[in-house]
Amino acid sequence: MQKSLSAKTRSSSSSFQSRTRVLKYLTLDPKTLSAQAMDSSSSRPILIHDDNVDAQSDDAFLQFVDYARSMLLSEENGESDVGEEDENRRGLSWSWIVSRILKTCIAYSSGVTSAILLSDLFQAWNEQHRSGISKGRLEGMVCMRKKHRRTRLPNTVTVDSIYEKNFLSVNSVLEAVVLNAYLLPGTNIYMLTLGDFWSSSTIDLYLHCRYYDLVRPDYGILRKGREIFLTGCHLRSAREGSGHPRLLPTEYLVILLDEDEDEDAMLLGAQFCSDSFSSISFDAVKDGTSYSLYARIESIGLLETHGKFGCLQRKQITLVDNDGIKLKFLLWGEQVLLANLFSVGSMLALDRPFIANVIDSDMQTNAEICLEYGSATQLYLVPFIQHEEQVLVASTPNRCQGSRLLNGLSQSQGPKVSQVALPCNSEGSIDFSNYPFRSFIVDLRDKMTGISLYGAVTNILRESNTEEAIFSLTIEDTTGAIVAKLHFVRSWSLGRLGLGHTIYISGLTCSITKQKKLEVLWFEKEVGASLVNLSSLPALLNSSCLHKLSYLSDLSSQTNIMHICNVRLDQIEYHNVNSRFSHVLCGQSVNEKSDGFVECKFCHCTCDGEIIRTFHLELTIADESGKIFAWCACQTAAELLQISPDEFYELPEDEQAMYLYTLENERFMAAIVNNKRRSNGLDGSNLENDSTTWEIVRTLKCE
Repeated sequence: MQKSLSAKTRSSSSSFQSRTRVLKYLTLDPKTLSAQAMDSSSSRPILIHDDNVDAQSDDAFLQFVDYARSMLLSEENGESDVGEEDENRRGLSWSWIVSRILKTCIAYSSGVTSAILLSDLFQAWNEQHRSGISKGRLEGMVCMRKKHRRTRLPNTVTVDSIYEKNFLSVNSVLEAVVLNAYLLPGTNIYMLTLGDFWSSSTIDLYLHCRYYDLVRPDYGILRKGREIFLTGCHLRSAREGSGHPRLLPTEYLVILLDEDEDEDAMLLGAQFCSDSFSSISFDAVKDGTSYSLYARIESIGLLETHGKFGCLQRKQITLVDNDGIKLKFLLWGEQVLLANLFSVGSMLALDRPFIANVIDSDMQTNAEICLEYGSATQLYLVPFIQHEEQVLVASTPNRCQGSRLLNGLSQSQGPKVSQVALPCNSEGSIDFSNYPFRSFIVDLRDKMTGISLYGAVTNILRESNTEEAIFSLTIEDTTGAIVAKLHFVRSWSLGRLGLGHTIYISGLTCSITKQKKLEVLWFEKEVGASLVNLSSLPALLNSSCLHKLSYLSDLSSQTNIMHICNVRLDQIEYHNVNSRFSHVLCGQSVNEKSDGFVECKFCHCTCDGEIIRTFHLELTIADESGKIFAWCACQTAAELLQISPDEFYELPEDEQAMYLYTLENERFMAAIVNNKRRSNGLDGSNLENDSTTWEIVRTLKCE
């Protein structure tokens, strides 16, 4: 009892200190907080740069990322008990912090402050990764948590977050532990009380009737301590006088088994090991024979649409049994939610699946049958436990910044980091999505997944030898350049992206081809895949903590640097204001073909009905240090001219010239990039004046 009270007091005190520190950050002036991020003499553990390391020392966005990470690490070290530090740090990756900051910037286009970003990061980190204060109900599960070390499923939410938001998306996943199973008094309705490893709260679930046989007191497997995954849940919010929120019944629930536990091993051996894929007989199925099958999940297909109007959804799960025989497990309609609970490499036990004819299921496969989720089907899952591989933190100049960040912590806060444990799948590919440091192009190797890169675009072109929407994107950082092949589901969907633009891309995979070349791939629909164009983010210009002002005289010839400048419009010649039609999806110019159809020069596809009239503008901008000749297009040009193309060309020519004259000396905050190496039909590639290398990507009018 004394030990329990002591732990509770320590935890409560730690929580109070955390709130106090966060409140202190929120009350700081944003300029003061931003200055602290740049101050290497601060007592807090922040990144110290060498002048010759890389261009990161001039990138305020990267500096803030490192500062935010050091603040989160200092909080973890200040609050963690001995033995909990490593657990809390798991997932505190460089890419997670960048993604979270960019998500906030996209949500608040009018700008953010350091305080807002830090507050959002602390809240998101606490919600997603921190353990709850009260663990009394889950003390018996702690050993289970440490034992499994499995990767959390995408879309996983916590019980605490459900209460905080009073909302639950139907796609959300709950990784829960059954704390109690009981009948509602006076009814035959079963309830489960659920908790999770990351929350201090519990929540009740109305159990779906298809699982009633599994919760019987005498032989039911759904009892206290059992882990389950569930999705497709709807929240019944608490009303006045009606108690707490509860989860309504869901069919989409899988029961987790552990092959190392005697009870689970006996269940698998007795019920699921006698049948195999080769033993399934379609004639026996017609006579009422049912099967219980056990197989490994080899792959999870993309979402497909079927039916006359494309309204029926389908997902294919490829299963492999112990004999190496493969079958497709199909999910139809709302059943596709079940795929949220699966992971490649996990073992799936299917009790009484529906056996279907592949012809009736509209499949192209050599097998005669496939499996479906029927009304009597029940699923058990042995989750794939990813092994971890030690990855050395390289001691190159570009990577020493990573180890310095952790080594900057005092000796009492933990040992120096020279290697990091990362999950490794059954094929030997290492997942870098939780890698704590920034990855550089020079670091890319075979069998790497979950890679995130921060750099500039130096070339884009569409693959011409395939009907698929595949684009080759050349990314450059301070260590080199790499070509990544972007695979889109239908067509380009990233908006306007040009040469010299700074991007953050996540979800890359690396492999060695048969020609012994490194191939970097990106698939739009893969979990964790994203691409954000920082150069066109309005919030970047509006947020002083995320950019550093440059003078025009400071503009570098390097193509991997974006400059933020406070400029005025010096001169706009009438003949340098042009109108063109652009493709809505990519923002690039279009051509009218001889047959009358309109084709995008970038996407190489017909785009009738998907074009808009835009500006293409060349102008002179100036500040206190000098002048440059630059160009811009589409939305940025309209923002500078403060008029739409249609409105401008409705004016008489003399009024157009007069209007341009009135814009001189207007002041703007501008994101400027060097797109000197322009080709492949991108805007600017066909300019006659080859000295126009500067593109104004985004602007913000100064009031």
